[in-house]
Amino acid sequence: MDRRKALKLFAGGGAGLAAAELFGGNEGMAAAMTRESDPLRMAQQAASRGLPDVKITDVKVILTQVENNHFVNVKILTSEPGLYGVGCATHAERPLVVATAIEQYMKPMVIGRNVGDIEDIWQSSNIAPYWRGGVDANNALSGIDGALWDIMGKRAGMPVYAFLGGKIRRAIPLYTHLGGRDLPELEDRVRKAQADGYKYFYVNLGMGVPGGGAGPSGGGAPGQGAGQGQGRGQAQAGPGGGGGPAGAQGFEPTPYVNNVIGMFEYLRSKLGFDVELIHDVHERLPPTQALQLAKAVEPYRPFYMEDLLAPEDVAWFQHIREESSTAIAMGELFVNRNEWVPLVANRWIDFIRMHISAAGGLNMARKVAMCCEFFNVRTAWHGPQNVSPVGHAVNMHLDFACYNFGIQEENIFSDLMHEIFPGTPEIKGGMMYSNDRPGLGIDIDEQLAAKYPYTTPGQNRGSRRSDGSPWRP
Repeated sequence: MDRRKALKLFAGGGAGLAAAELFGGNEGMAAAMTRESDPLRMAQQAASRGLPDVKITDVKVILTQVENNHFVNVKILTSEPGLYGVGCATHAERPLVVATAIEQYMKPMVIGRNVGDIEDIWQSSNIAPYWRGGVDANNALSGIDGALWDIMGKRAGMPVYAFLGGKIRRAIPLYTHLGGRDLPELEDRVRKAQADGYKYFYVNLGMGVPGGGAGPSGGGAPGQGAGQGQGRGQAQAGPGGGGGPAGAQGFEPTPYVNNVIGMFEYLRSKLGFDVELIHDVHERLPPTQALQLAKAVEPYRPFYMEDLLAPEDVAWFQHIREESSTAIAMGELFVNRNEWVPLVANRWIDFIRMHISAAGGLNMARKVAMCCEFFNVRTAWHGPQNVSPVGHAVNMHLDFACYNFGIQEENIFSDLMHEIFPGTPEIKGGMMYSNDRPGLGIDIDEQLAAKYPYTTPGQNRGSRRSDGSPWRP
């Protein structure tokens, strides 16, 4: 072969064939041609051609009120028959605001867009309202975003966690919610959960705050108690973990702090230190008392204390970290990066705990998790009963792929929930398991969901002090 012919073959992408002709004669040529047709080369060629464009043709908002929970979910239909995706946009307190934002503002923006433009759609939708970082707009964006990730996985025939780097754990450890009217009852419930395989326990003492009525972590409607889905053996606890001894009339910080310290002291004396204990303060304490509580429970080594401070008081976390080594989880109410970046960068918290749809969905949460990894801050995504099963699936896919995963909040969904949301993540022995189906691995039975329409437009939240004045829930 002359030099000109060799250069032509190499320049045309036939380097392997040219080498074979130059060095192997006819036998080399045959071997190179065989390699050209092997499965790897065929797969590379298919990938280089790319998938055909698929357009968004419709966006549907699915509103369902099941067991007092107001779910907002999104279904995106596409130009490819039978291909659709589902996402979670649940803001249980103001669901109709989110539904309106999707239907009136986001839907016109995304109709006709390519389903693969996830980042572009997220960024353009984020700036569209001009004022950014609001909980209603973020939830609306989350529903669209989650459905697009679901579609991506379905098109590729892969679960979403594969696009996030793949599984690095076989299952997701969970913490379960346990309440008790007194200390022996709480101890008994922890021991029973241990026997069922659980290793992490959210603990709460007392019957809660009159007038508050929501379940642990604020999840649930007024008056909702055990058996509605969240947790195991849950007493009717007040918002975020009870407001003091049983029978207390309204929330007061000092009795509450004393109650929590006594609870940790008792449980450690009975259960030892191999049990992981969690408690949620739910941002209800004045900063100085939050600092006192963090120092007081330090000898009992909680897995973490959640939301010691309100978002308005986050500068106090520096003082708490300087005074105490108690692990802190924060972020359930965060909707803007300015709220969490300083806490992470300064290592003032140990766990980031966002409500993923309120933060803007999977696309934002994956970036939050990656940022936190560099500062050894672990994830503990919000996951009570007022996060839809679709939202729990999003949590799960992130959990599988995050190196800096910490723990996942458990919610045990009823049989009815599994019927409405086929593919709801399965829980066994204190662990959550994936069904490994393409996309998010979950669906919505629209006909069954339609049998459970909203009976109320949402819910209001709040607590009262013993003098009757309003207080944070």
